[in-house]
Amino acid sequence: MTRIDNNPEGGAANAVTVRGLVKHFGDTKALDGVDLDVREGTVLGVLGPNGAGKTTLVRCLSTLIVPDAGTATVAGYDVVKQPRQLRRTIGLTGQYASVDEKLSGWENLYMIGRLLDLSRKDARARADELLERFSLTEAAKRPAMNYSGGMRRRLDLAASMIGNPAVLYLDEPTTGLDPRTRNEVWDEVQRMVAEGATVLLTTQYMEEAEQLANQLTVIDRGKVIANGGINELKAKVGGRTLQIRPTDPGQLGAMARAITEAGLDGVSGTQAVPDEGLLNVPILSDEQLTAVVGLLGARGFGIAHIGTHLPSLDEVFLAITGQKPTLQESESDDTIQEVAA
Repeated sequence: MTRIDNNPEGGAANAVTVRGLVKHFGDTKALDGVDLDVREGTVLGVLGPNGAGKTTLVRCLSTLIVPDAGTATVAGYDVVKQPRQLRRTIGLTGQYASVDEKLSGWENLYMIGRLLDLSRKDARARADELLERFSLTEAAKRPAMNYSGGMRRRLDLAASMIGNPAVLYLDEPTTGLDPRTRNEVWDEVQRMVAEGATVLLTTQYMEEAEQLANQLTVIDRGKVIANGGINELKAKVGGRTLQIRPTDPGQLGAMARAITEAGLDGVSGTQAVPDEGLLNVPILSDEQLTAVVGLLGARGFGIAHIGTHLPSLDEVFLAITGQKPTLQESESDDTIQEVAA
């Protein structure tokens, strides 16, 4: 799967612009001056531990709650001053499917189409189209209560697309789904972006962020603590590691000493891993990489394999937030705060 970017860096307009967004729930500041931008035709992944403020951010941007301070513009509309106009241009899929379980899949989609002022004919056509697109045609007449969890999630995603939204919010859309259904949801997100939609995705699945997101924003305790491309964030927290496998594993120690003596071992030092037959060298620049390889060649060391490694997105998340992503939990802190409010 290849990430789609309809607006490569350069001349892209922002579909979402947020500046200084603040939201309190009692004494808790769920959002504390959040700034972010989402370029048209791209996917912004919003990462953060439970209770970081991700769901609160989505609820503010979808007009479900009103921020206490700051500004936000989505698809050209102010989220506070123009909520009615904005609602016609956005779609939202929350952490849990929100379809009416007593209605059939088709009735759910038709009802939403009519609520969005589609004509009866257009609402029928759109419901049929989306049921087929999400492989739900055979179950179209069955009550949603009889759907599996994956089918409900696909129906919920289809419902969010009835109005052909310009901006789609996906708040942890694949929580609890099996790998096959998760991949199906990912495919649909890719298709929507290919058709011109802009997506703001909150997730704690690192693989999901890597598959879908063009840019990442990391939120913790209501603040943006990092943003950038995936490789950019990886480089910030860990840089690259040059991995060298010598022809003779017995030369690992001698190679490490040669690199250290030449002052080419980076900040954290060269590390020999005898069990794997590897030498790991922290690399801070292309010049350092070239110098290390040149040094080993000049000293007559045989090299069987050489490559570079960036830290995983899990490692980036841990380094930035100090917490491991909790993949199976919902953002309970946000939910409790918002219900109480």
